[in-house]
Amino acid sequence: MQNKITTLFTIKYPIIQAGMIWNSGWKLASAASNSGILGLIGAGSMYPEVLREHIQKCKKATDKPFGVNVPMLYPNIQEIMDIIVEEGVKIVFTSAGNPKTWTTWLQDKGIIVVHVVSSVKFALKAQEAGVDAVVAEGFEAGGHNGRDETTTLTLIPMVKEQLQIPLIAAGGIATGKAMLACMVLGADGVQVGSRFVASEESSAHQAFKQVVVDSKEGDTQLTLKELAPVRLVKNKFYNDLQELYKTAATPEQLKEFLGRARAKKGMFEGDLEDGELEIGQIAGLIHDIKPVAAIVKEMVEEFETARKELSKIDLNV
Repeated sequence: MQNKITTLFTIKYPIIQAGMIWNSGWKLASAASNSGILGLIGAGSMYPEVLREHIQKCKKATDKPFGVNVPMLYPNIQEIMDIIVEEGVKIVFTSAGNPKTWTTWLQDKGIIVVHVVSSVKFALKAQEAGVDAVVAEGFEAGGHNGRDETTTLTLIPMVKEQLQIPLIAAGGIATGKAMLACMVLGADGVQVGSRFVASEESSAHQAFKQVVVDSKEGDTQLTLKELAPVRLVKNKFYNDLQELYKTAATPEQLKEFLGRARAKKGMFEGDLEDGELEIGQIAGLIHDIKPVAAIVKEMVEEFETARKELSKIDLNV
């Protein structure tokens, strides 16, 4: 299954395990890389020295390529980037910021740079900044999201129409069939997040993993667009937030209500009532918690089977 993405990252399958705050530590990233895909450590939930520790442990746990996802709006960004260089990480996925800020600086040090976007406009800006590939993420995705609410099914072909560099699809992808669909639409590979939250190696709290498995259609919602749009499970915190909206709350009031460390409280510490539980719409199709290797094997086998079945479809109906 060799193509632009497998060649770019030197991996077996064109699948990237997304770098997700509080979910993707070294155990998940190394397991993903050992399974033939690209594992990412999520730096967004880590102090700089914690990130260094995770990178060092990941290097000991795998001899395969892995990368770090860096939300550029987080504090200590210079220190984080310095640690990535010092520890010899060769792949960085950037998000939540201007790709021009760090792309050349990283590439001058021999690092492959990929930027995550939610629109054609920002995909083209990332290409102009010189990134090596783009992740285009539809609003089905969990966590922080695009303001335009463009779905993956719509976004991927629109980006592909104008982009010249490799394209990775994200948002609502948890199966081999979804992977095939995205590649038919023009993607060179896929980034998968929510499915790997419900893995044995994910650093998410077991209670949160169970929430993911138990989720049904309609159990998540995009909210907090006045601050930074985020897709959340509808729990007590979410319901209290909706009540606050009814009072015509200002962005300052919303920020005060949100407070600090809500995501950590929910996803990492397992507070299912007052924590922020970030997951994608595809959670409704995730029914079990498995080892990463089993998830990857299942996806790849389903992809190959679906690809063969696609050639047999009778379109004369």
